[in-house]
Amino acid sequence: MVGKATATHRVATRDELRRGTFDLLVIGGGIVGIAAAWTAAQAGLRVALVDAGDFAGATSSASTKLVHGGLRYLQTGNIRLVAENHRERRALAAEIAPHLVTPRRFIVPVYGDGPHGAAKLGAGVFLYSALSAFGDGLGRVISRTEALRQVPALRADGLRAAAVYTDHQMNDSRVAIMTVRAAVAAGAVVLNHAAVAALRTSQGRVVGAEVRDGVDGTEFGIDARLVLNATGPWVDRVRALEDPAAAPTVRLSKGAHVVLKRRAPWQAAVTAPVDKYRVTFAIPWEDHLLLGTTDEAYDGDPADVRATDADITTILDEVGQAVGGLRRDDVTCAFAGLRVLPGGPGAVATAKRETVITEGRGGMLSIAGGKWTTYRHIGRMVLDRLGLGARTLPTTPLPGVAAPAAVAHRLVADRSSGEPMDQRIAAHLATHYGTLALDLADLIRADPALAAPVHPDGPDIWAQVVYARDHEWAATPEDVLRRRTTLTLRGLDTPEVRDRVDALLGDR
Repeated sequence: MVGKATATHRVATRDELRRGTFDLLVIGGGIVGIAAAWTAAQAGLRVALVDAGDFAGATSSASTKLVHGGLRYLQTGNIRLVAENHRERRALAAEIAPHLVTPRRFIVPVYGDGPHGAAKLGAGVFLYSALSAFGDGLGRVISRTEALRQVPALRADGLRAAAVYTDHQMNDSRVAIMTVRAAVAAGAVVLNHAAVAALRTSQGRVVGAEVRDGVDGTEFGIDARLVLNATGPWVDRVRALEDPAAAPTVRLSKGAHVVLKRRAPWQAAVTAPVDKYRVTFAIPWEDHLLLGTTDEAYDGDPADVRATDADITTILDEVGQAVGGLRRDDVTCAFAGLRVLPGGPGAVATAKRETVITEGRGGMLSIAGGKWTTYRHIGRMVLDRLGLGARTLPTTPLPGVAAPAAVAHRLVADRSSGEPMDQRIAAHLATHYGTLALDLADLIRADPALAAPVHPDGPDIWAQVVYARDHEWAATPEDVLRRRTTLTLRGLDTPEVRDRVDALLGDR
């Protein structure tokens, strides 16, 4: 159900998308497309962005929630990539999104029957921290006793030591939505749930797209001097709209994850080697544990990708080699996304994780691959391809930038709406919205009922649902429950909650 206010906003957005000719039309609202739109808008271009589903509705909200340098890339000798990742990781954490990206210590347990010894892992984490200019401390080896103190759930049998390093983590959906907001603030015009049905052409050149609004069925066109296909797993399908004979350029790898209730606090996350090349993770996240990921070839419909029972079993078994006490009954959510990899032979687990931009016969650019950590770099790649790479762009923070602890303190200290805000809820809002959490406090002052939790077992409140509807393009319960809040990942998206969210989306 979509309310009148949302429908009115969509009509106004469609009218703007119909008006004149855009410099750039981005098809695809995953983080790659969002980054391209944000960067191009900052460079002064008139930019449009549409997505057939929700922003970050596919792989971009199905990641391991890490902003990381890529420790395992050292094993392949790709030191340049690790150094580049570190630069972006630290920029995001220090300047771009310190309210959304937080440090996380990781330990790599060393077992007598494991694929790596303490000396090798110690050298690896030392080099890893050196490539970050030791900005997050010194990678080192710690004792068995210290490893068990930091993560008591570690399997003690055969544990000899552990290597320690630091990366960062995030809520990927929230970072994506904040980046959409940043793109709009820079002048981009965006619309989710708007599928491209065909490309507009003139004299053999792609000059726009025919679009269908998935909310009310309205069909409209967008004119653009350049079209960028950033549809991730669907990139070859959109290329076929330009050239039906176009050969496939990518292959897909499925990565599944599991979210579990956490029974006790951990001081660090666990990076558990599965074999000589692969690792899996057990990461404290949103008061839960995030486990995964898998890495297997996928040739089905991207819209049908799911975490299966077999995936859940595999993840629990792989993580269980290093962590004890994992129970299937504690699983609150399982999800899967698709990595887009360059086409070619060999196993997907060893394929290069790189970003590739190609140009079709009609001039449409297609971009595929990339990492969450380097999403700003991907945006700059698009500018380079447009011949605008020489432009110096400011280091622009995402909306709401602030120290989360200060925002949480301000929310708790504010008594203007009656009872002080619960500290857990305040901390949750501060780390998901930054200073924009104060806008939610304004909503609560106007309607104190919005301070109530959506579900008694979670920190998300009804003000977030209203805010998602009115300011974050949420059109469906899935948009709210899976990507604007943490309710689905916590296993709290009950039928009753979905019905109430749907009804609120329909209110003015």
